[in-house]
Amino acid sequence: MARYRFETDEHEMFRETLRKFLAKEAVPHFEDWERNRLIPTAFWKKLGEMGFLCPQVEEAYGGLGLDFSYGVIIGEEMERVGAGLTGVGLHNDIVVPYIEAYGTEEQKQQWLPGCISGDYITGVAMTEPGTGSDLANIRTTAIRDGEHFVVNGQKTFITNGINGNLFLVVVKTDPQSQPKHRGISLLMIEERTPGFSKGRKLDKVGMHSQDTAELYFEDCRVPADNLIGEEGKGFTYLMEKLQQERLIVAIAAQTASEDMLEMTLDYVKSRQAFGRSIGSFQNTQFKLAEVATKIELGKAFLESLIEDHMAGKDVVTKVSMAKYWITETARDIATECMQLHGGYGYMEEYKIARRFRDIPVASIYAGTNEVMKMIIAKNLGLK
Repeated sequence: MARYRFETDEHEMFRETLRKFLAKEAVPHFEDWERNRLIPTAFWKKLGEMGFLCPQVEEAYGGLGLDFSYGVIIGEEMERVGAGLTGVGLHNDIVVPYIEAYGTEEQKQQWLPGCISGDYITGVAMTEPGTGSDLANIRTTAIRDGEHFVVNGQKTFITNGINGNLFLVVVKTDPQSQPKHRGISLLMIEERTPGFSKGRKLDKVGMHSQDTAELYFEDCRVPADNLIGEEGKGFTYLMEKLQQERLIVAIAAQTASEDMLEMTLDYVKSRQAFGRSIGSFQNTQFKLAEVATKIELGKAFLESLIEDHMAGKDVVTKVSMAKYWITETARDIATECMQLHGGYGYMEEYKIARRFRDIPVASIYAGTNEVMKMIIAKNLGLK
């Protein structure tokens, strides 16, 4: 895998250290985690001890003060082990940045050290049984009652839902607000809060080791001090931060594609049919030439996009393009690579089978690809 233009020797050392760590602490156990449908919290603690949780957080709170480029490396190396480790990227690069950007000094001191150590495992609770990408129409309410908000509602498809103990919950603090999005706020809710309970661990088609759950709030009294940012500004905060989430999804899908090409090249070179390797057949060569070309295009696009994002440029349109195109390309690549594995590709003992199961959801979460196309069209001036 060629390194990015922005990677320095320090980045390379960081990647190598992480790769060695994962080779010891994750790779030998990953299939068991997949079968058990859960990654042990002890692994999170080890990540924290090594500095791989929230390295971007300021040193004052226990972080390393690194930039987003190190998050890119962590996301890629986690994905290379398996998509079930996506919850680490969600914790590092999606949830914790809300605390960093909009939290008070007291909130940062309260939660950031634990997020870095692995004592806190975070999740973001947006989706509801009747509401996915249409965030303005969420129904979970948080009504002010003195020094507390009383929260009632249900969330579903919550990544880190079982292991998580600190959730960024999207709520309606003003259910009558018009337009609706102005009534949305963000609350941090800890697992031990009375009135907060977890439902079943959801049984998914893929990403088996990544715990996903339902969350319930019944007259759940949350301290008003847990409000992130200003009341009623939640939708604005989400729109600002969703771009990095979508970029993280695109990076993971790109890494999955690179991994699938690598394993398929190895397979077709060694697998014999009709007296010669499968890789010597023109159909195989053409298929993999097409896959390799798509991967190079995706990599070049991502590289420039990551650089623009780190420079603080407006990347809403390009992030939407990357999220939609790279995830759909990865899904196509999974199909092609499984086909080239023949019957073995359908066997669970081959990693391509897991990739084939894991990749489709990337087109759905963090905003469906249909929503991505709506954003692109709108920004092209098509209303």
